[in-house]
Amino acid sequence: MQLARWSMVVPVKTLIRAKTRLAGAAGPYRTDLAVAVACDTVAAALSCALVARVVVVTADPVPAERLAALGAHVVTDPDKGLNAALRFGAAEAARLAPGDAVGALQADLPALRAAELEKVLSAALEFDECFVPDAADVGTTFYGVRPGVPFRPGFGGESRARHLSGGAKELALDGISSVRLDVDTVDDLRQALALGVGPATLRVITTGLPHLGPG
Repeated sequence: MQLARWSMVVPVKTLIRAKTRLAGAAGPYRTDLAVAVACDTVAAALSCALVARVVVVTADPVPAERLAALGAHVVTDPDKGLNAALRFGAAEAARLAPGDAVGALQADLPALRAAELEKVLSAALEFDECFVPDAADVGTTFYGVRPGVPFRPGFGGESRARHLSGGAKELALDGISSVRLDVDTVDDLRQALALGVGPATLRVITTGLPHLGPG
């Protein structure tokens, strides 16, 4: 039997608020880096065999244009918080393809591998509601539901505990490090570079921020 396809919802912050914890190290390249990381995340998701579409939710025209050019379906963030943005994107995904599963994916996964995301999405179809914790086992990088199951994301802060308490199944899978490694700090970025980031992120690092390479 063919596995269900997925609509992935990716929230992208306005550039004035993106990657602020990297501001000291990235300097004038901070916004370029934020856009590049989102582009590599979305490009990897779009290349995953189980992903039918990526719905990007953003209020910023710069990443909106870049991500639309990659093939993402872009909608305007209603500016009511992260989880409201995700629910808005999920509603648009359900409108586009009501029979597909819906997942939320953080936008800061520059080392994301399509094959590892496919592994996650295949396992996710065994549960009504599930999630993948971040590398620190505190936050969440992926949350998904089967077709027809209420979409109830709880991202932000200690979201791993929040998703667990809400009844979502934690996916404890080997070999999905690229799905778990979200980049907020310089150390995170260096770990992602060690794994191997996508071409957009690598281009920004190589041309403007070589000091942020693996050290």
